[in-house]
Amino acid sequence: MSVSDLTDSRAATNALLGALRRDGWRPHAVARFLWQAADRSARQAARRPRALGQITALHCLLLARAGQQRPGRGWVATSWTLAVVHLGLLEHRDRLSPADMLTLIRGNLPATSMGPSRWSGLLAITLDLTDGHLARNQGTVSPFGDYADSFADAAYWTWLTLSHEPSRAVRAAAIAAWALPVVTVTAIGIRRGTMPERPRPALLRPAAAMQGVVALRHFLRR
Repeated sequence: MSVSDLTDSRAATNALLGALRRDGWRPHAVARFLWQAADRSARQAARRPRALGQITALHCLLLARAGQQRPGRGWVATSWTLAVVHLGLLEHRDRLSPADMLTLIRGNLPATSMGPSRWSGLLAITLDLTDGHLARNQGTVSPFGDYADSFADAAYWTWLTLSHEPSRAVRAAAIAAWALPVVTVTAIGIRRGTMPERPRPALLRPAAAMQGVVALRHFLRR
């Protein structure tokens, strides 16, 4: 069975990373890895037309809200692309859950008029808590939701901090708290040739604390 036909996303990713590691990260191995990963992503998206339609409809609405402002349409287009290529992480499901939709909306806040507002950080935290609660209560927790949550957090909070946080010390502390767990876990996973696990909750506590600090400072600042 080829990698493209594997239904388990972790098994498929581990097979791709394992082959890349065995080939010593040579240029032809990297090219083959990218081709096989893209091929599998396209096949998995084609097998889930409902989810693909949901993602496209949601991002069309976000495009309408983005208008001409920055980062606007480019941000939404990137979000759509990342969501589509990760549809295989839905595993046995063929559609997005309400929690998944809220996660994608949170990740696209910078592209809407709500992004620069003083309420933006508090809204992002509320959406984050709500999508997690919905996913657990509705039994829709999935690798797609987990990784979409990580992407949304990284994208939104990095944007808010770099664009609207005036203190260099707070910016440095926030980026370090958010980037260090992800970079560390990803580096270990790639070195071992296996799909990286999400950072443990203990590693994410400083990141959550910095989100609260940045959100509160943004809310209180005129």
